Amino acid sequence: MTVTAAPPAPVSGPPAPRAGRARHRAVTFALLAPAGLTVLALVLVPLVLVVRNSFALPDAYGGIKGGFTLANYTELFDPVYLKVFGYSLGMAALNTAVCLLLGYVVSYWLAGRPPRRQGLLLLLIIVPFWTDFLVRTFAWINLLSPGGPVNGLTDALGVTHGPAQWIPSQGASFVGLVYAFLPTAIFPIYATLRGVDPSLGEAARDLGCGWWRVHTRVLLPLVRPGLLAAALLTFIPTLGVFVIPVLLGGGKNQLVGNLIVTLYTEFRNQPMGAAASVVLLVLMIASVAVLGTAAGRLRRRTS
Repeated sequence: MTVTAAPPAPVSGPPAPRAGRARHRAVTFALLAPAGLTVLALVLVPLVLVVRNSFALPDAYGGIKGGFTLANYTELFDPVYLKVFGYSLGMAALNTAVCLLLGYVVSYWLAGRPPRRQGLLLLLIIVPFWTDFLVRTFAWINLLSPGGPVNGLTDALGVTHGPAQWIPSQGASFVGLVYAFLPTAIFPIYATLRGVDPSLGEAARDLGCGWWRVHTRVLLPLVRPGLLAAALLTFIPTLGVFVIPVLLGGGKNQLVGNLIVTLYTEFRNQPMGAAASVVLLVLMIASVAVLGTAAGRLRRRTS
């Protein structure tokens, strides 16, 4: 009589790796879907519409007629518009340079304070910027108006005699730009300076370096990543500013943001305004590319 052995019972093992990866992808997609839909609806779709409208023909009322033309871009090569773009790039570069200089000085002073005071000082820098941007700009109108606090100070110092017309002017517009973007330059530089060992500067002084060489040879090379980030956060937003040149500058010297608003509202030429917006976007992307290349070279040099 032959007895056959029963087959061994299957041993239950861990779930298949593919099922775990599929579940992980599903959870990741579910978490990223709201943010992705928001970016798609509020960023990508409007961007595509602006790019499409920049090649369209305007109708008699300044709307979008359709069609395809490059005339909107060729008209921007008019000397009047080129002057606006050149002025915007120059003002953005000057504002970035001043903000980097002041931001480095303030950040260096903050990094040298006791740790308990640093948080309070940073809070004092942030608090004014909790107020609306437009309200802070109107505050500068009151400060720089004839008979205002700035006029009273210049009278006391003997610089002016009587009411002085500080606004509207190009200088007032530049002061407003520096005030608006200085904190965005301070925080990246401060974050980088805080990670620098203070003993490096002391060692450089002990070896005979003066104040200038300590900063140019020791500290500035170490905080270049923060300087590049500060330049990026200052240069790009300055190109698109609209309120400050209008309220403090009187609209005499327009930035690209003012030109775009003028084309849309006063000239009633939406396709050309869209073309100016695309050109501004290209300038911003080029700025990011230049600063990104500089940051990459710095990273390879220090590694």
